[in-house]
Formats: sequence, C-alpha cells, structure tokens
Amino acid sequence: MDLFGSLSEHLQKWFENIGNRRLCLLPILCIALFLGACSQAPADSQELNIVEDNYRNYYEIFVYSFYDSDGDGIGDLNGVTEKLDYIEDMGFNGIWLMPVMPSPTYHKYDVTDYYSIDGQYGTVEDFQTLLEECHKRNIRVVIDMVINHTSSQHEWFLSACDYLRTLEDGETPDTAVCPYAGYYHFSREQENGDYYPVSGSDWYYEGVFWSEMPDLNLENEALRREIEDIAAYWIGMGVDGFRMDAAMHFEESDTSFNTETLNWLYCYCAGLNPDFYMVSEVWANAAAITDYYASETPSMFNFDLADKEGKLIKAARGKYKAASLVKDMLKYQTDFSAVYLDYIDAPFLTNHDMGRVSNALLSDENDIKMAGGLLLTMNGSPFVYYGEEIGMSSKGTKDENKRLPMYWSAENPEGMTMGPADADEGITSSFESVEKQLADETSILNYYKRALRLRNENPEIARGKIALIEPLCVEHQAAILKTWEDSTIGIVYNTSEEELQTDLTGTELETMEIRGYLTLNGEEIVREDAMLTMPGQSICILK
Repeated sequence: MDLFGSLSEHLQKWFENIGNRRLCLLPILCIALFLGACSQAPADSQELNIVEDNYRNYYEIFVYSFYDSDGDGIGDLNGVTEKLDYIEDMGFNGIWLMPVMPSPTYHKYDVTDYYSIDGQYGTVEDFQTLLEECHKRNIRVVIDMVINHTSSQHEWFLSACDYLRTLEDGETPDTAVCPYAGYYHFSREQENGDYYPVSGSDWYYEGVFWSEMPDLNLENEALRREIEDIAAYWIGMGVDGFRMDAAMHFEESDTSFNTETLNWLYCYCAGLNPDFYMVSEVWANAAAITDYYASETPSMFNFDLADKEGKLIKAARGKYKAASLVKDMLKYQTDFSAVYLDYIDAPFLTNHDMGRVSNALLSDENDIKMAGGLLLTMNGSPFVYYGEEIGMSSKGTKDENKRLPMYWSAENPEGMTMGPADADEGITSSFESVEKQLADETSILNYYKRALRLRNENPEIARGKIALIEPLCVEHQAAILKTWEDSTIGIVYNTSEEELQTDLTGTELETMEIRGYLTLNGEEIVREDAMLTMPGQSICILK
C-alpha cells in the first residue's frame, strides 16, 4: 500500500466512527480510494505468471549467519526452514545454500565429508526437512558443490599422505594399492609456490587457495566416479542443482579442461534429473565467461555486472549510462547464445566474496534501490545475497566482514546469530532491520519485493529475446523490448536523478500500456498520449 492507499484506509475508519456524516463525505472517500488505487496499481495488480523451468529468482544464504533456531548463536538449517515463508513472500523461488557439508572452518569451503551435513548446521534429517518444505513452496534448492579441492583433513587426503610416507626414494605411487594417491596433485618437486610439503616425506601437494585446501586431480577417473556417486546422493535426496565453486581453477589456465569437466558432471546430473540446474563461478571478464559456455551447462555468474566496479552498481550511481547498459544486455545475449543457445544468464550485484552493495553505493538508499531494480529486470536467473534486500553493510576486504548476521530485528534477539568469530566489531547497518522495513512501504525491502513481483508477473523479463529501441537509448534513458514465445513487453529505464519525459511516438512502445513500474518512493509513472513521464531513477514495464 502506498501513501494514498494508507490515507484512504484511515479515512474509511474515520467515517465508520462518525455515523451518518459519512454520506456527506462519501465523495472525498471515493477520491482517496481512487488515488490510492492509481498510484501503485500498475505495479501490484497483475496476476502472477510463474513458469516451471530453470529461470528462477535465487536468494543466496550463508547458513552460519542467517537464522539461529536453537540459541547457540550459529545459524542452522532449521533456521532457514523457519524463514522460508519470508523468502517465499519476498518473491524468491530458489535458494543457493553456501556449503553445508562438514568442514573445520566457519565458511565450510573445505569439505571433510561429502555425504553429510556439518554438525553446526544440523543433521541430514534437518536438510531433508528443509528440502521438503522448500518444494512445498515451489522453491528449488541449489547447494555449493566444492570439487576443486577438499579439506586437508579429508580422509582421502590423509590416507594418500600416509601412503606416500611409506614409499622409498624413487618409488612411484601405485594407485592400485592406494587410489587416493591419484586424487590429488602430488609431486616430489616443489613445482611452485602453490605446492606444500607432505610432512614426514619428500613429497609435495598442490593447494592453490590455501595449504589446508589440497587441490583435487579431476582428470583421475576413479575420482570422477566418486564425484558421480556424491552427486547422485544429493540429487537422490532432492537437491535441484549445484553451484560449482572455483570452476576456472579445476586446472589453472586450462579453459578446455575446465569446460569439459563441467560438461561431464552436468550431463551425469541431468541424466538423473532432466530439470537439474548448474551455475558456475567463473570470476573473469565477459569474454572468459562466454568461453565457459562451451561447457553447455546452464549458467555462469555474470561477473561483468557485479561488484563495486561492475556495470550494475556503476549504472545505479549514474557513472555508467543506461544506454550503454542495455547494449551490454544485448551483447551478452548475442555472445552467450552463439556459444550455447540454451544458456541462462546469472546476474548478481555482490556475493559472499565482495563488499556489500550498501558500501559500494555509500549507503545511498535511492542508488541501492536503483541497483536492485536494474538487477531484477535483467535476463536469466538473478541472485540476491542475503541482507542485500535491506541494505546490510560490510567493511573492508576481510571475508568475515562480508558475511555478518542477518539483521532481523533491533528489538527482538530471537534467531539472531553471532556471525563469524573473526569479524570486526561495531559494523552496523545504515538501514533498519527486516522487521522495521517490512512495515515501511518505501523501504529497500519493499522495493525489492515489488521488483520481484513484477518479475513473477512478467516471464518475459527473465526469458525474453532483447531488442533495443535505438531512438530512446540516449544517455541515462534506455528502452528495450523483450519477446518470449508470442508475448512482448517493453522496459524503459531512467537512471538519472531527474524526471524524464519519453516520447513513445513511432516506436513499438506507442501502442503498449503501462503494466507496472518501480519508483523510489511510490511516485507515479504517468502516460499521457504518447508521452511517458518518469521520475528520477525509475523503471517502467509496458505491454
């Protein structure tokens, strides 16, 4: 409800208390109700049209910091289950869980057991309950699959090292005796700075990220059979997809090997579940991301758009023109589809490895909303990092400071986590909690909710083939068409801080009507004849 809607509600209650006087004031009530209906009706009045496919609105969750169901200060799977109604009500229909398998670290990107759940997060049964509750709500679940490396405490690695210590000088490892010796990159030479000694031996192992994360040898066929068994275990449980961690590091600087590896695993998983989804981390420029679509796997995270110097945040700041951004959208479509026709882009603003959007935009609420609006009108499956929808803050480059407790309430500590132990103290949000923002119609949270609603009403936003409306793509103004199946919508952007008037005469938009819009604080977007009047930093959908 907007300001006019709220006014009409109060007037109605007032009239109910003054008896027959309501009749003489009825015209005023009608006017108030009309204004309330008009101001946001285009954004809220369409029916949902959610298509059952792998185009989803994803919510990235760091379980450790999300919601604590048992009072130990650490988020857990039951806590995620408790918050599924919130996630569903926001408009998300997919979640990505950062690693949930057992690990000695808080972040859990170094797995010790691929067949279990970390005890801090709960049990396998808790995970099964979460899956069941997600599927009841039509929410699909993607989990982090970390196969570039394991923990140094994984039984595979410990057994391999124990075996290597028994070898005499010059003796070659026999994988028939110890198959795990072939699971990692072992060498008798310290080949570079990424190789570390196996204690008690003259052997070394590769660990590009960290000495306690030994790299797996994904060329090894026995290891591949192990990974297939692991994938089958989680898919059999009901997991809908994998987020492939560190995909460009399977073999350093070897795109051909890495894309083949992704293709192998995806084809295996799709053979078990034809609707299986895979999204891969390729932290690189647009050209490299394009190359990785040769894997013929559904999605690559679009790092070209992300982070403080990415195109979405720069466009929200007004440092990158809307006209340029829509040309990028078209280029992604052209380049990605030329390599893999069935690609699904995976745009995002930030993730767990990046500073928060709020920091990049200096806690400017308008810019934060604009960034969210740009993201949620992109093609593909957008990913929103937990807390992004309320403008949560981070600090500096320390990873723990990017993964702080979800800010549910300032007054009620129930469910609040302690967050990572090594996070700096005193990092506060510039914006209110979820509890407060839910009650504020003009909050960042409710802006995100409206944007997700628009996306769920108009499947063309995610799936449509893009065409530019060239005459309307000038500086901070841009307009595109998106056509999916037999339906076409138009999207008009105003990323400037000033009101813009857009003349639709002679364009494909001339015969379309306003279907919905995003404005900063409930302002109207008005169409009079062929003239569209858009407030600063607004987005309009036409059909």
